[in-house]
Amino acid sequence: MDPKAFVMGCSAIAAGLAALSGLGSGLGQGIAAGKAAEAVGRQPEARGSILSTMLIGAAVAETCSIYGLIIALILLMGNPFLALL
Repeated sequence: MDPKAFVMGCSAIAAGLAALSGLGSGLGQGIAAGKAAEAVGRQPEARGSILSTMLIGAAVAETCSIYGLIIALILLMGNPFLALL
């Protein structure tokens, strides 16, 4: 078996798994937005506090998916493991 082909195949699988981090992030942001809308509906006077907390949480969740995308691109485009062969 060609070691270069093996490393490239494993890197493609790892990149696919890293790209799945966007799925969890999207689900979490959707749930958070829905709960924030419910909270604003119950307490309209606390709208500013609820929305600012939700936006900070969404920004933190979005960084997780961005990191997953960066890892996937590094594994596919500039594979650092090929230099070890």
